[in-house]
Amino acid sequence: MQVSSSYEIPFTLGNAIPLCDPLGLRVNKKRLYDMIEQLVRLNGEKYNDAVVKGVFIRIYYESKDSLKPLDFPNISYSYKELIDRICNVIKDSEIVSGNLPEVKSLLFKKSRHISRITSIKSKTKQCRPFIVADLETVVDNNVHNPYAAGYLVVKPGDDLTSLPSYSIQTFFSENHKTFYPNFKDRSDRILFEFLSNLEESVIKYNKNDQRKTSRIRTVYFHNFSRFDGIFILRYYAERGNKYKIKTLLRNHKLYELKVYLGDHLLFRFRDSLTLLPSSLKTLGKTLCPELGSKGSIPHEELSVSNIHLKSVDLINYLRQDIVLLGGVMLKAQQIYWKKYSIDIEDVMTLSSLSLKIFRQNFFDDETFHINIPNRNQDTFIRRGYYGGHVDVYKPYGENLYYYDVNSLYPFIMKSYPMPCGIPVWKNNLQSVELDSLFGFIEAYVVCPTNISHPFLPYKDKSGTLLFPTGKFIGVFYSEELKFARELGYHVIPLRGYLFDKKESPFDGFISQLYESRLEAKKDGDEAMTFIYKILMNSLYGRFGMNPESTVTEICNQKKYSELMKKDNFQSAEKLTDHYYIVNYVSNKSFADNNDDDWKVPKMMAVHLSAAITACARIHMYPYISRTDCYYTDTDSIVLGSPLPDDMISSMELGKFKLECHVKKGIFLAPKSYMLEIEDDGLIIKHKGPAKDLVTSKWFKDQLADLSLTEQVPTIANFRIDWKKLQIGRKDILIKLALPQSTKRESVFDSNNIWIDTRPIDVIDLGNQDANIIFKFELLKTNEESVSQSTTEGQSTTEGQNTTEGQNTTLTEGQNTTLQPTLYKTKNEAKKDYDNSKIHRPKPDE
Repeated sequence: MQVSSSYEIPFTLGNAIPLCDPLGLRVNKKRLYDMIEQLVRLNGEKYNDAVVKGVFIRIYYESKDSLKPLDFPNISYSYKELIDRICNVIKDSEIVSGNLPEVKSLLFKKSRHISRITSIKSKTKQCRPFIVADLETVVDNNVHNPYAAGYLVVKPGDDLTSLPSYSIQTFFSENHKTFYPNFKDRSDRILFEFLSNLEESVIKYNKNDQRKTSRIRTVYFHNFSRFDGIFILRYYAERGNKYKIKTLLRNHKLYELKVYLGDHLLFRFRDSLTLLPSSLKTLGKTLCPELGSKGSIPHEELSVSNIHLKSVDLINYLRQDIVLLGGVMLKAQQIYWKKYSIDIEDVMTLSSLSLKIFRQNFFDDETFHINIPNRNQDTFIRRGYYGGHVDVYKPYGENLYYYDVNSLYPFIMKSYPMPCGIPVWKNNLQSVELDSLFGFIEAYVVCPTNISHPFLPYKDKSGTLLFPTGKFIGVFYSEELKFARELGYHVIPLRGYLFDKKESPFDGFISQLYESRLEAKKDGDEAMTFIYKILMNSLYGRFGMNPESTVTEICNQKKYSELMKKDNFQSAEKLTDHYYIVNYVSNKSFADNNDDDWKVPKMMAVHLSAAITACARIHMYPYISRTDCYYTDTDSIVLGSPLPDDMISSMELGKFKLECHVKKGIFLAPKSYMLEIEDDGLIIKHKGPAKDLVTSKWFKDQLADLSLTEQVPTIANFRIDWKKLQIGRKDILIKLALPQSTKRESVFDSNNIWIDTRPIDVIDLGNQDANIIFKFELLKTNEESVSQSTTEGQSTTEGQNTTEGQNTTLTEGQNTTLQPTLYKTKNEAKKDYDNSKIHRPKPDE
């Protein structure tokens, strides 16, 4: 259907109709057709403000042999006659506008939709060995090419502090200089030797493992997704006659590369950075300091002509990186196995690891039902998933206080009730009290202009998240609508999905991890402090993963031909004689894509992520709304005066900790600020390609002259060319100027100096709902108009500053623009209108 707010949703009309009666006898088809016809008519009356865009009939079966097409007895209609009959019913209904699209049928297709997230038990009996590896590159003709590679087999229980020298296999391009004068040939040679030797080692190791329980499956690179993986992928794509490959490549990020020899999986390459999101230098210092620090080499000074002179240093640097990565992954594996009986080799990302720990150790699916939304539920609720609040309120300040919340999202997950159970769609909520609703509501809201720091979010056409004044329609979590109403917003609920309200299922998960983190911090255990922190902060985002993504697939010609025909196809290039690289969008919106192409994301529950972020905005608003708030970024605020002592604690979950005193602060735009702090310290944040180019002086100059711009030459060192599977270096010009932000309007003093900001005013009444809103506005306008048209001679109370007998009727030339106050419900407004017996004013009045 296309509903009145101009968006489309798939909608299921009631429960499935059984094809057998209670005795197991098949129901007569004529009766089935009549039931379908009745169902369509009833729902046509119920949703009389919607337009039918397409009809899908899906028939489910319990087993493949339990039902065969068209073998009912007493067939009254053919399949075509059934479709024609339904079409006629819909065309006769008032809900259809224009021609009906093609009616499609999905017959005898078993649903694969997973309906809920469940608790699980550990199936892993022991930790597996794995391999860590690394590539080192040098730029040749502005393209990165490997000059060294190496790997190390790591087994559970290994002591990496006393490794034999032969444990790390290394390969160096300049060892082949005699036979391969061209550097590109030498680079290709060592990549071949590296991967061939790796293959032989894995096959040999796994062949000796008779139990098949501790075979090597995974090879880790740190930053495989955006660097090392490009070279590995190109290598196997060029050898499609020998190997088969399968990639998991989403939004131009290579999460996994599986390599097959025939139908047998050789190994899979993965990124350790997606499990441990930090630099190798920091990870090594935190998790395994006993292995020494990460080395350093002057990469900018390396060239093809001098790497042979630095061979010893370069190989030692490579070996240390491999040892550190092995130590980091081994320590992480030991920690997660000991604490949660989970082998990190069984998961691919930190968020999936966090979810697995939650489901296996803390979640009780009998007391809390986490529903996995279907397509229309996800599409609707995701409109209310806004994320954090980032805004600049004042551009400059001195003697400020920078505060952070202790684990904001974990605090919300622990402390606030969460939406539970199967969502129930309610199409007409205009007459329902807001206090009785719990879920995600499409509502018409009015933010008064006297609120200088508005609370409710709004996304403009470009996708920018604003916090404006004005009148607009959006999808919001019910609790933030109730909170907004207390601030002075006017709210009219329209429609939405309602949930059960239950205590959070994350209480135990967050409580134990936070308490464990405090203990580890007290004991000086940096490794465990780090682990507990990243686990707590990773779970909520897993539920809110966007099902729509850009998929890059390396495929053969047959699959390439299939993907080319799909509506969601974007682009394709021929890589080799055996492989094509194809880009397409998965899970596009319903308007653009066949519902049959929807693939339910595993373990996704966007309503939880949306509820958590909404409640976080509620928690932060009392501090954001202060007149001395200069800047906010999700869980942090910069204030002009200190918070009370009872709000400050470096240990208590959800309270603030003072990060620093700010001597001077310049706030140019969201994610772009400079702080001069005590002891001549400096904090600079700047989002975008110029983040490494801005300085304290640049911020000061930019604030003094907002029109200041300059072109700064720089080098983009790691640009991925997905068509050629190359990483290149390119000289580029970066424009340094005031970051463009349309989130708030700038306010200037009489000397044209930027001193403040004010909210943007928005008017967005949707589509057909504008008619509903107009009725509310008109009723209140009429009421206020009459209140100003009191009869001549109306008495006034003693002490009023009015002339006795004053006529308050509007006269020609007066401003007749009224700002109506909206009623909470439609019934309330209609009742006032009916009782008042007011006639609509004539145009000249």
